[in-house]
Amino acid sequence: MEISFSDIKRKFQECGLKTTPQRTAIYDALLRSTAHPTAEDLFVKVAPQFPMMSLNTVYYTLGVLRTSGLIHEVNIGHTRARFDANLTPHHHLICLGCQTIVDVMDPRLNRLTSPFGIPKDFEITGHQVVFRGLCGSCRRHTGRSINHSSSG
Repeated sequence: MEISFSDIKRKFQECGLKTTPQRTAIYDALLRSTAHPTAEDLFVKVAPQFPMMSLNTVYYTLGVLRTSGLIHEVNIGHTRARFDANLTPHHHLICLGCQTIVDVMDPRLNRLTSPFGIPKDFEITGHQVVFRGLCGSCRRHTGRSINHSSSG
């Protein structure tokens, strides 16, 4: 996603956030990524611009951005949190081999209704559909295939 420095500054101001060069660079790197990077991935990407920046700064910044509603944490079966600046309603496809996460932009999935059996007093605030499997590269590498008859 292309966004200018002034757009980032405006978004930060709307959320009451201070605009710092490090914070801007971390957010910009996340906006430009579709790979759902970890904090470590973002640190590696941004650190050459800011050699004195620590990994703790990246973690802190991601926490601030998440709390402000500018990013989402995507932690679907991974050992480390991954982050996404795409706030458009979408779902995910996850490779169980290489852990790649791909956005699924299918508006039909956004129209799912409440499943049967939900308590009447439970208020659903959102949902996410996750498809798990093996990407073509992992299937070729491991020689594994998916059993299509199972559900779950």
